[in-house]
Amino acid sequence: MIFDIAGKAAYCYSGGKPFDAALPTVVFIHGAQNDHSVWGLQSRWFAHHGYGVLAVDLPGHGRSAGPALATVEAMADWLLAVLDAAGVAQAVLVGHSMGSLVSLEAAHRAPGKVRALAMLGTTYPMKVSDTLLATARDDEGMAIDMVNIWSHSTWAHKPSSPGPGFSVMGGARRLMQRMSALNPQQLFHKDFSACNAYANGEAAAAAVRCPVLFIFGSKDMMTPARSTEALTSAMAHGKVVQVDAGHSLMSEQPDAMLDALAAFTSTLKQETTA
Repeated sequence: MIFDIAGKAAYCYSGGKPFDAALPTVVFIHGAQNDHSVWGLQSRWFAHHGYGVLAVDLPGHGRSAGPALATVEAMADWLLAVLDAAGVAQAVLVGHSMGSLVSLEAAHRAPGKVRALAMLGTTYPMKVSDTLLATARDDEGMAIDMVNIWSHSTWAHKPSSPGPGFSVMGGARRLMQRMSALNPQQLFHKDFSACNAYANGEAAAAAVRCPVLFIFGSKDMMTPARSTEALTSAMAHGKVVQVDAGHSLMSEQPDAMLDALAAFTSTLKQETTA
């Protein structure tokens, strides 16, 4: 489905079901150089199990009109505008990597609209090396290959991905290449720069009072577990789940990811009806 946000198209995948704002809403926010398709399994499961689903394409990504936004804060404001346009009073925000910072900032800016946070492959500060930033600026294809290698824990994956029989690494690489083709204006560099520059994470995390779920990959080289202490300490009430994966959690361990998210949201439902 497409919403009009400030005169530009904002695309949200609804998981194969018509979106119903009266249902408990789960919003999925992708990471850098990705789009809604990284949530294929999770978004469809929630849509077919009693939830309203919005898996967004951030501006300049996938089917949402550009240009891409230059800051996490601007992305958070855009996300909140999408929720308003969809008629969503309150939602669970599920963000991966850059998307986790967007969800955190949105919760800080509009705490009443956020029922809970799930932050996947996250860290703060989310610093990007000077070398990778320069490569993303000067040779986006090379940056895609570098990140794709670093984001996966193995070359060969068990056939539990949303597309059994397909190459998990190959699919991830092709998605990022497609994002470059759709938006050739140094999309990866803009996304990385937004992550690198975001400076409100500590204050935002300290202000969060809603339930929080952290899901980390035990073999994550992009946002390694040792770098997550600032976030987990600031939100000590958060639950931590670790899965055997690299940074590409949703494709490497889709079933474990879904189990953790389903258990988390099920608990929220029980608390609401109790």
